[in-house]
Amino acid sequence: MDNSKKNPIERESDSQKPLCKKNFIAMAVAGALIVLGFVLMTGGSSTEEAFNPDIFSTRRIVVGPALAFLGFVGMAAAIIIDPKRFRK
Repeated sequence: MDNSKKNPIERESDSQKPLCKKNFIAMAVAGALIVLGFVLMTGGSSTEEAFNPDIFSTRRIVVGPALAFLGFVGMAAAIIIDPKRFRK
């Protein structure tokens, strides 16, 4: 490759990028928390023939929604946090 030719497509430098690698890692962790929260809220339902008391379990009405909420807050924080704070 001849380095004397100017590359028509220039890559933006790390200082010009709106998000850095740590932002994406934080967004992935937050996304995993959201998915985990929704998975914890799933389960069997009550039918007309039988009542399922598991629909009122702590896992489904407290833990799952709390994890999903923390995931959404973490996602917002991961997007808003200035990536220049993480750079050396």
